[in-house]
Amino acid sequence: MQLTLMTCALAMASVGLTGAYAQSQEGPSQVYDAEVFFQTTSFILPASVGYAFNDEGDLLITSDQTGIYNAYKVDVEEGQRTALTTSETTAHNALSWFPHDNRILVMADGGGDELYHIFVRHEDGTLEDLTPGENVRAFFRGWDKADAGFWMESNARDPQAMDLYHVSLDGFERVLVFENTEAMSLSVMSSDERWLALDKSRTSADSDIYIVDLQSAEKKPYLITAHEGNIAHSAYTFSPNSSALIYATNEYGEFNSAWSYQLDTGEREAYLTAPWDVSFVSYSPKGRYRISGINADGITEVTIIDLQTGEPLSLPESLPQGDMGSLRFNKDESLIAFTLGSSKSPSDIYTYVLGEEEAHKLTSALNPAITPEDLVEAEVVRFQSFDGLTIPGIMYKPLGASADHPVPALVWVHGGPGGQSRVGYSAAIQHLVNHGYAIYAVNNRGSSGYGKTFFHMDDRRHGEEDLRDIVAGGQYLRGLDWVRDDQVGVIGGSYGGFITAAALTFHPEEFDVGINIFGVTNWVRTLQSIPPWWESFKEALYDEMGDPASDAERHHAISPLFHAHNITKPLLVVQGANDPRVLQVESDELVEAARANGATVEYLLFDDEGHGFRNRDNKIAASQAYVSFLDTYLKQQGR
Repeated sequence: MQLTLMTCALAMASVGLTGAYAQSQEGPSQVYDAEVFFQTTSFILPASVGYAFNDEGDLLITSDQTGIYNAYKVDVEEGQRTALTTSETTAHNALSWFPHDNRILVMADGGGDELYHIFVRHEDGTLEDLTPGENVRAFFRGWDKADAGFWMESNARDPQAMDLYHVSLDGFERVLVFENTEAMSLSVMSSDERWLALDKSRTSADSDIYIVDLQSAEKKPYLITAHEGNIAHSAYTFSPNSSALIYATNEYGEFNSAWSYQLDTGEREAYLTAPWDVSFVSYSPKGRYRISGINADGITEVTIIDLQTGEPLSLPESLPQGDMGSLRFNKDESLIAFTLGSSKSPSDIYTYVLGEEEAHKLTSALNPAITPEDLVEAEVVRFQSFDGLTIPGIMYKPLGASADHPVPALVWVHGGPGGQSRVGYSAAIQHLVNHGYAIYAVNNRGSSGYGKTFFHMDDRRHGEEDLRDIVAGGQYLRGLDWVRDDQVGVIGGSYGGFITAAALTFHPEEFDVGINIFGVTNWVRTLQSIPPWWESFKEALYDEMGDPASDAERHHAISPLFHAHNITKPLLVVQGANDPRVLQVESDELVEAARANGATVEYLLFDDEGHGFRNRDNKIAASQAYVSFLDTYLKQQGR
């Protein structure tokens, strides 16, 4: 298991155009304001363990079409959407229809504080909190096999541990089923409701799977992945007949492969392998279809196998090229819903009746004010880092950029530690590229998706070689004839924000500007103030980043805050006031320290955001601020 701090900023907004692109006649036909790009609407299918379709065939989704995420009912024939929640301030995410009526379950937190509660939305539109209490956190785990209640995990008993509960539909009575005294991560439950798998991370390189027999008297977890050395294990799912656990392991190579563990005999064998990580394995409700995903060089390749025939499920050839995601079956497995998107197309929802010739597109996510030809296709590009290591990245080259018309560029740093920049649509990136800025999303050493050796190259060395990869990425950009070698900056969120601030602090002459979004700047404080619900992977986090009790000196050494006097290049800092991971005080102090040294620092603080953006207006304001900052301090400057 890897810890990823960054919450991705999703797309949204309103309408407005600026003047024509002036670099060349081959550039985009229009340069659009942030409002136009964030008019792109996000559509999200409900939890994989829930019911995406009700008995009438209506689809449940989450959308930010109003600027705030809310739950919607979608008529699959007409595509008409009906709002089921109407919050104007707090994101509400749809989890599931009820089994036999039109109530739904939704999840919401307190303005980004990550204290998620589960609500039932009654058919009259009222919301009832099923998990009340301060500092309580809960997650939906699926319906029981009788459809008489649902499973959930909650830290109501102990803030540090997520226990398993059953909630009856008769009065919503809650019963504690498994007390998670070891504070492990609850993973998956078998369809016969007997077996529960738990993941336990000792380090980011070494993890185990435990199994609990929920029908036993003791309900004591037992280890099924005993091993020596550093090997990572995590559960995918149970087989449809509940006889085997399908799990991930990197014991037999660089990448995660899927193996099966027979619960009655303990026998195990290879189940699914690929030359990349197997990202997920799941089954349709009745078990006829197996769905699997491969993380192939930053692109998800999904395969659906009909287990009765052993053949792949044929999908209509008329579907556009792109990444399929979030595939959901209806109860009788005759109908599926899925998302499909690409770097030039935000994800839309499609439905498909199995066996028919055509799929049905339910949504139009891209703002019609945008000409699709004005968007750019992402390309996987690799370079040699400072020590010869090959580093992958995702390149977005502005239309019209050439040796005759070179453009400014930014190295984009993903969150983490251990995240990955992937091919896909980003309103923020396309907005920057449309305004003439090349974006190179570098997957520095320590990124996931490229094998366990690459992933662990930065363990307890964060802010060192991984930072030098980002610096080398900037140098690579300067060597391209279509990039202005005197106009190269760095931008990143969360862990990427830390790397951005660190680049300007410890390599002050390498980048011309930096944009730090929700970034860690004081590792001493961050690692001492992690939320209690991170207890299940705190040891793994400390192993990767260092234990604050013994490694505080190193944490101090790599923290930009304590070396802010080195910052000389313009810096934009973005922060959410409710962020439970990167506290506001970190950004406050960095801004104050850098300004005290005479650095140019702009500060954008959102009082209604946590760790990442949920509010459309805030996304617009931030994205517009990026362009304004870069136009002033990068495009107009140069060395």
